[in-house]
Amino acid sequence: MADLVRFDVATEPRCPFALGRGALAELAQLESRYSSSFAVTDATVAKLHGQRIGLATRAHLLLPAGEAAKSFAHLEALLEAMARARLDRQSLVVAFGGGSIGDTAGLAAALYMRGIAVVQCPTTLLAMADSAIGGKTAIDLAAGKNLAGAFHSPIAVLADTDTLATLPAEQVASGLGEVLKCALLAGERELAFVEQHAESLRAGDSAALARAIEFCARLKASIVARDPRESGERKQLNLGHTFAHAIEHVAGYGRIPHGVAVGCGLALACAASERASTLADQELAARVRKILAHLGLCSSIAELEARYACTLDRAALVEAMALDKKNRSGVVRLVLPIAAGDVARDVFALPQDLRELLV
Repeated sequence: MADLVRFDVATEPRCPFALGRGALAELAQLESRYSSSFAVTDATVAKLHGQRIGLATRAHLLLPAGEAAKSFAHLEALLEAMARARLDRQSLVVAFGGGSIGDTAGLAAALYMRGIAVVQCPTTLLAMADSAIGGKTAIDLAAGKNLAGAFHSPIAVLADTDTLATLPAEQVASGLGEVLKCALLAGERELAFVEQHAESLRAGDSAALARAIEFCARLKASIVARDPRESGERKQLNLGHTFAHAIEHVAGYGRIPHGVAVGCGLALACAASERASTLADQELAARVRKILAHLGLCSSIAELEARYACTLDRAALVEAMALDKKNRSGVVRLVLPIAAGDVARDVFALPQDLRELLV
């Protein structure tokens, strides 16, 4: 097994993060500390990578792939399966898959017997770079994305980069939306890296992806340690997400991948920042649009509509943004870029302004 990148996320409990080829080999030793374990994955991951964790010989449940897993019906089915497997308070849930599997399995672990341990074993770029870290778990409601959830920190994250070799191009692109978000938050060095290596990242180059995952994971770990419950600084990680969650909701969950919607949301956030006179770096908006194009991502609602053969009703998008979790008193509050490494949080946005942005 190659040397792994290791660091701790200073949450409660402390969460070791291991990144690299063969990281999943550490799962067995970790499981030995628990009375039993139960794996949650989907059929695609089970077929491609199930042998890496001995899935065929362990208690497990297959959920649908993607956003379809994040429903009350599937959460209930998972909890019942955990009960049939006789999990107890010293048991461990193994979330083995992309962000949706991590979200649903993590929420089930938070609820079962009022909370049991979960280890996140992400198999997608998006999950390794973002969603597996920090303990946010959730399912979707008809009214909006991730509206029913809990904070439940994993006891470890094992990000085995060998699993990235089987990712479809669209899932690589989706992960790159979150990578670009993190680069914008981290600063000029990281943004320049994504800019200069956009073609390699898009092509799935393993070295470029590993470096991107590391800086994303370290950034998120440092922010989460300082603000585990998203009361202040952690809100910046929602850059682009108010737009993205509305896009996913209006398109129908699962039609437009999350990170693809985030990419478009970043371009819209830059446009909103220009409009609000918040953007100090006057070159940033055009730069972000150019990087998005090189990453194979969309920078406008019209581009998304053309690529995914859907209609994103502008009034419905504004209405969906009104249900964002960061809002107060019914007023949409955005995270807006100022420059690379600097953002403004809780910027009010009026419905009329939002409608004019959604082009």
